Amino acid sequence: MSQGSWQPHRVVLVIDENSNPFEMSCAIEIFGLDRPELGRPLYDFRLCAAGSHTRMRDGFFTLTGVAGLEAAEETDTLIVPNRPDTDAPRAPRVLDAIQRAHARGARLLGFCSGAFTLAEAGLLDGRRAACHWMWAESFRSRFPAVLLEPDVLFVDDGDILTASGSASALDLGLHVVRRDHGAEIANHVSRRLIFAAHRDGGQRQFVERPVPYIPDESLAPVLAWAQERLDEPLSVADLAARAAVSPATLHRRFRAQLGTTPLAWLTGERVNLARRLIERGEERLDIVAERSGLGTAANLRARLRQETGLSPSAYRRRFGGGPSRPSVARQGGGSTQVSAAASAVPAPCPSGPGTAPVSSRPSSGRTRR
Repeated sequence: MSQGSWQPHRVVLVIDENSNPFEMSCAIEIFGLDRPELGRPLYDFRLCAAGSHTRMRDGFFTLTGVAGLEAAEETDTLIVPNRPDTDAPRAPRVLDAIQRAHARGARLLGFCSGAFTLAEAGLLDGRRAACHWMWAESFRSRFPAVLLEPDVLFVDDGDILTASGSASALDLGLHVVRRDHGAEIANHVSRRLIFAAHRDGGQRQFVERPVPYIPDESLAPVLAWAQERLDEPLSVADLAARAAVSPATLHRRFRAQLGTTPLAWLTGERVNLARRLIERGEERLDIVAERSGLGTAANLRARLRQETGLSPSAYRRRFGGGPSRPSVARQGGGSTQVSAAASAVPAPCPSGPGTAPVSSRPSSGRTRR
């Protein structure tokens, strides 16, 4: 598509009385900032509100000068309002705007207590959703028809996506960028944010509990070591040997720190590298499979379809050949590796036991991450 014909995806955030400034800032940071280094705008972002003056949370400030609710009539993605007083009903005009947007096919996002707004609008019955662990019981009691997933950072249920907490608005926002524009651009945005492109583990790790003393058993060194050797035939035993622990101990640490298994993490890293290679223009599937450590083109096809719902050719058509992307560094005997800044964060893991930090169902088919 030529630069002149490019139409960025339209995103509108609805602000309501007592909305949280933090989540508003997350949306602006992800969807609203100009990124000239990418060669084209990713999104056309606007704020809107039901009134000309909107009092933000706890009266910290009053928001003025934004569009009216009519902006919600023309958006491709609508971010619904959230606020700490979840028991207070939403304004009927706001709920009506959300319902109309959904009826005409707009994608809906809810950050933190935004799940309450979506449920109050009657749009989550029989569907999966996430909300903050502090409000899980209250949410279940008020909206028993919603399939609440209390342990994940966010839920992608196709055209309705919900994030569990304030900071997970960034997780969900980056997931949306990845879904819309591919892993390479999502990683670029995450580097600008200095925030992990994907955080492993669910919100269960953040539930309040006594904090026992434990020795430093960080997985960071072995993860960094493995990420620079994805094209090599690494096994769980190799990771355990590098960490100087038994495979069973390594498995327990992965479960405790990342919420997944060593093999699932390693496979997810390789799939993420394969995605970036395809996005950068590599068309030879056997080369992509070799450099990412997936071995064969057949395994690459199977893993990529499992992760994204797309074949390599469909993934290339959707995400390849886009705006300018960070360069690829050659290391270690000519194998293609992603620079440390690009690969320092764990990537989404494929489906499998224990990989439940994110729950997603892309429009191309149901997948649990």
